[in-house]
Amino acid sequence: ASAIALVLLMPWFIVSVALSLKGGNYLGVIDFLTQPVNAVGVILLIATGFYHMHIGMQEVINDYIARPFTKVLLLVLNTFALLALGVGAVFAVLMVNFGV
Repeated sequence: ASAIALVLLMPWFIVSVALSLKGGNYLGVIDFLTQPVNAVGVILLIATGFYHMHIGMQEVINDYIARPFTKVLLLVLNTFALLALGVGAVFAVLMVNFGV
């Protein structure tokens, strides 16, 4: 399901960024993210992307790490690191959107 969501969100993001940021400057990015539809789309892209990455890394850890303690440690780190990065990215989009 996350891969299907990414297949839909990535082309939207690439096309909308390409059309919105013709000048390619900082203010263009700010203008792009202050539009509510774009902010919600970027937040969905961030959340779906990090969730998809979490699932993929979890599979790699489960398949290739044999020691139980190391496996549990890496699974916990995978969860919390990606959660922290995702929350930080969403927070950054919200800060830009609300003009703080």
